[in-house]
Amino acid sequence: MKKTIFYIALTLSSLFAKEFNAPMQTYMQGLSAEAKTANPNFSGFDARRGEAIFTGVHMSKKGKDISCTTCHSTNLRSGGTNINTNKPILALSPSTNASRLSDVAEVEKWLRRNFNDVFAREGTALEKGDVLTYIINQ
Repeated sequence: MKKTIFYIALTLSSLFAKEFNAPMQTYMQGLSAEAKTANPNFSGFDARRGEAIFTGVHMSKKGKDISCTTCHSTNLRSGGTNINTNKPILALSPSTNASRLSDVAEVEKWLRRNFNDVFAREGTALEKGDVLTYIINQ
């Protein structure tokens, strides 16, 4: 009986585990090393900081108030709309859209573009890691 309960618990925990795939784990380790170089007191990425970055309003490169939620919405399990092109954006949460956060090149491309659009600069390793940690937990 105890073995059965253990295996059920193990199976359920693996179903709800929020982990990056192997290439993304390697990417996150690189961001972590970069963040540690920038700040020796760095102790890990934080979803709360990531949420603050994702939802925070900033002056865009076009001079308008914008946040990540402007296009992606506050519910990452639903889609959004690009405010410049009116094109639909698929759900950002990997729990809803399994292809999200699965390809390092795509993640790097969109982080670069979106940080430039929202912050008018490239994101730091800490910011990128925090945002990715927030997203994967949605």
